[in-house]
Amino acid sequence: MATKLFIGSLAWATTDDSLSALFSQVGTVVSARVITDRATGRSKGFGFVEMSTEEEAQKAVAELNGKDLDGRSIVVNEARPMEPRDNSRGGSSFGGGRPQGGSSYGGNRDNNRGGGSSYGRSSY
Repeated sequence: MATKLFIGSLAWATTDDSLSALFSQVGTVVSARVITDRATGRSKGFGFVEMSTEEEAQKAVAELNGKDLDGRSIVVNEARPMEPRDNSRGGSSFGGGRPQGGSSYGGNRDNNRGGGSSYGRSSY
């Protein structure tokens, strides 16, 4: 069964291919992925590598943790399962916890006297 590893402290220039090439030196790489920002496409500085066996994963941690890749000393350890996201800070992931109803940028037409945005309008 494949074992997933977390790889931290990656250089911005590190790619999936360079990550895979390094880890293939110690075993069979099932997958290698540098995590990128959706908006900019820029690396977030970490990634994941899946090794084909537990033994190869342990060997990769032992041999590659602290090793230089693209000018940075990388951190390699076994990945933990992703924890559920905490939305206890209020609101949804889109609304930021605002109260229900209209906003000053449109929304609830009753608050704007006739619809549209009240942004930049003087009062009636």
